[in-house]
Amino acid sequence: MTSDPTPVQKIAELAKGIDFAMLTTVDETGAFVSRPMAQQDTDFDGNLWFLSSKSSRKVEHISAQPRVGVALTSRDVWVSVSGTAEVLTDPDKAEELWSPQMEGWFPQGPRDDSVVVVKVTGETAEYWDTPGGLVASVLSLVKVKTTGERYQGNENEVVEL
Repeated sequence: MTSDPTPVQKIAELAKGIDFAMLTTVDETGAFVSRPMAQQDTDFDGNLWFLSSKSSRKVEHISAQPRVGVALTSRDVWVSVSGTAEVLTDPDKAEELWSPQMEGWFPQGPRDDSVVVVKVTGETAEYWDTPGGLVASVLSLVKVKTTGERYQGNENEVVEL
């Protein structure tokens, strides 16, 4: 007998395997700035982890205004996390999160002084899931065309983290 996952477990299940995210910060003029980031720890527990350069604009933005948004997406899953970011100078954590792909951005390695860890502590998350994936979506859309009824093929929920 299996129990239904908790809302946080559902977010973790959906976020697992999504390697890239869009991290949105607020700049000095109040404008939103989004950029792709490699998600470093996919065992979602309410926190998201990224590596960055200490001298990057995103680090400046986070230092001035820590409220951020993170969007994760795959072919049939969308997750939006709202939370607070902090920049950590923690070589041990950077090494723990390190993957060979990171060498493209940080050839000097995880213990270099220019590498920092960005921790996003999620406060809320909203997800849209398409159970059954692309095939179920296509079948549902065909049903919409033939019956004229509104599409009802995805799950959507806001989760407090």
